[in-house]
Amino acid sequence: MRWWPARGARGRVLAVTAVLTAALLLLHRWVPNSGWGLGSLLETFLPWLGLVPVLLLMSALLRRSPAVLPVLLLPAAAWAYQYGGPLLPSAADGHDLLVVQHNVSDENTDPAGTARALMDAGADLIALEELVPPALEVYERTLAAGYPHHAVRGTVGLWSRHPLEGVRPVDIRPPGITGPWDRGLRAVARTPRGKVAVHVAHLPSVRLGPGGLAAARRDESARLLGRALDAEPYERVILLGDLNSTVDDRGLAPLTSRLGAARRGVAFSFPAALPVVRIDQIMARSATVGRIRTLAATGSDHLPVAAGIRLE
Repeated sequence: MRWWPARGARGRVLAVTAVLTAALLLLHRWVPNSGWGLGSLLETFLPWLGLVPVLLLMSALLRRSPAVLPVLLLPAAAWAYQYGGPLLPSAADGHDLLVVQHNVSDENTDPAGTARALMDAGADLIALEELVPPALEVYERTLAAGYPHHAVRGTVGLWSRHPLEGVRPVDIRPPGITGPWDRGLRAVARTPRGKVAVHVAHLPSVRLGPGGLAAARRDESARLLGRALDAEPYERVILLGDLNSTVDDRGLAPLTSRLGAARRGVAFSFPAALPVVRIDQIMARSATVGRIRTLAATGSDHLPVAAGIRLE
């Protein structure tokens, strides 16, 4: 008894899989998101669909199905169209500001070491999330030498080499969350190139369970943050934060429709032990975010990310 498809059938299975993969890469917005959140789930891990044509190629070669090889170019080309640009080498980015974004983790056992590692990056701005006492005092004390200006609201903070003004919290608390929950702040940095509004945010986490991807609170928080960005009087805006999503995820559309993300670099930042997604983001308006990269691991379950920003 034959337990696997005949050669011709195997070729057809490979071809259909290749076409479906290409379609998902190019038409992922058509995948419905209601109920199970399948659209957001797919978009969170969309870059990993690049492994499918590799596996299909290996299968075609092992099973001697050469006729299907041209079809495998479809998902490969679709992936290259979506993600080839960020992987291309580029000349050194000229930038006006170097920024670092890091969720330091409320369970970090070495806040002093984390702070020193972030200082070594030489950034102009450092945004931190999950700041809790007594670690907060350690960050403030350690970063003070290089960053004389800082602001903290709730569990998010911003450290700057340049003076800060207009500091205030940003209410991004979605309905249903009670108790203390301050995870957004806004400040204006007085840089040598002029004033820039800097927002730091930590959007709610998502959960994957039997009912699919639970992201309603994160999505609502993103909408609230989008409204705050619309109300921002300064044209130049930088957003730094743990947004608990990738820039492909439609859940961040209220932000990605208003701000530009990095044009180069992949920089998977989570989980630190084996990064598979970048949920730590650097975005900007009236400014260009250069190549984004990860920094060395700290005591957090996230990796820090850094990028140069050229102001317009």
